[in-house]
Amino acid sequence: MPIRTTCIGAYPKPDYIAIGNFAETEQQQDTVTRAFTYTQDDAEQVAEELLVDATRAAILDQIACGIDIPTDGEQRRENYIHYHCRNLEGIDFVNLTRKVHRNGAAVADLPTIRSRIEPRGNHFLDRDYAIAQRFSDRPVKITVPGPLSIIDTTANVCYATERELAFDLADALNYEIRALAAAGCRYIQVDEPLFVRKTDAALDFGIECLDRCFDGLPDEVTRVMHMCCGYPGHIDDDAYLKADPACYFQLARAVDRCSIDQVSIEDAHCLNDLELLEHFTRSAVILGVVTIASSRVESADYIRQRLELALQHIDAERLLAAPDCGLTMLGREIAMTKLGNMCAAARAIDRD
Repeated sequence: MPIRTTCIGAYPKPDYIAIGNFAETEQQQDTVTRAFTYTQDDAEQVAEELLVDATRAAILDQIACGIDIPTDGEQRRENYIHYHCRNLEGIDFVNLTRKVHRNGAAVADLPTIRSRIEPRGNHFLDRDYAIAQRFSDRPVKITVPGPLSIIDTTANVCYATERELAFDLADALNYEIRALAAAGCRYIQVDEPLFVRKTDAALDFGIECLDRCFDGLPDEVTRVMHMCCGYPGHIDDDAYLKADPACYFQLARAVDRCSIDQVSIEDAHCLNDLELLEHFTRSAVILGVVTIASSRVESADYIRQRLELALQHIDAERLLAAPDCGLTMLGREIAMTKLGNMCAAARAIDRD
């Protein structure tokens, strides 16, 4: 069997989905990010049938490229964090707070946490999953933002400590994740890019919060976590302050000891010392083998060679191929070309 393939989350939106198109809303040079100022009314102006059609198109594109575990493409989301935050009590989306975040890499007007975080009681991701799974005979993965990443992408004027806030967020996320599992979703991914930027916090309480996010799930659910090094402001932006991938070495053993089944890391934007993979003795590794913010298209042969090098450090059964992160910056044509080459490379490897 070939190496399995998956995507991480976001997929390019068609022109008729106006909410959160990355190239239009993420940080431009010398400006404040506008991606976080959409209102719920803005999102609701997009007709439901268009959102369903965009989800269907994103899934069918991934399957056409050969992806084994597609995502819903996050077509409903203005961004992957605040879509979820709108369904939590305690977060003010009207009175925003300007904040430097991502370790100084971005400035944004952010929603503000003004009271205790609690779920609203109306599940929503189970609906997203049910719609997406209709379009695939392959298991569709659904993504959820993690507590540390929510903290970094909001402003807090309520909680005395980030630790306290993180555990309340984990409990609220678990409420939604359990409903997602009950609806039949078998691949659930918590995104924590902030683990690599705030390694001390990740080791202090972030990994424990990750376990709490997945608490109570049945054994047939594959628990996935993703920790990339960050999105730039625009495609081919070589000056963007990404997180240091060397932090993966600080996190690997602790992550491997927690309850997750698969961990997703970048390897395409900045090549890792692949001895890193030997630190994951239990977890499967989703290795990023194509860049998500570069117009350069990696050849299938190049990707295959990188995967073969990885197999010198990890069993084939515990290696999956994926992009570094979400594909929304690339546009559909480049995204499909990269995915097609990635899947061809994975198929070319003899796991026997």
